[in-house]
Amino acid sequence: MARILALDYGTVRTGIAVTDELQLIASGLTTVETKELIPFLDNYLKKESVERIVVGLPKQMDNTASESEESIQEFLKKLEAKFPSMPLERQDERFTSKMAFQSMLDSGMKKKKRRDKALVDEISATLILQAYLNRI
Repeated sequence: MARILALDYGTVRTGIAVTDELQLIASGLTTVETKELIPFLDNYLKKESVERIVVGLPKQMDNTASESEESIQEFLKKLEAKFPSMPLERQDERFTSKMAFQSMLDSGMKKKKRRDKALVDEISATLILQAYLNRI
C-alpha cells in the first residue's frame, strides 16, 4: 500500500503528516515554508509512494468556510496542475490547532518548545490525518 499525506495549509508555513505504508498510523513529517511547499511535495512524491493527499478544510462553527479557504483553493489549483493524477481529499480541521497545543501541554512539553508554531502546524497536520483515517 502507499502512504497518505496530509497538509495543514497556512499562508506562511504548512504542517505535513504522513501515514505508514499500511495506512494505520499518522505521524508528523515536517513543516515547510508554504512558498517551498510544491517543490517539497514534488521531491517527496518522487521518493515515496503516496496514494492521496488530504488537505485540511477550515470551517467556522456554523459550518461556513473560513477566511483562509480562499488561499487554500488557490493552492489546490496549483497542486492539481502539478500533480493531476494525485487524488485530493479534504478533512474538517476545526479545533486542530487547539488540540495540537493541548497535546503539547499534556505531554509536558516545555514552554519554549510550545511556542514553536511550526511544531503546532505539524501536530495539526497529524490530527487532520488521524481524523481522516478514522473517517474512512
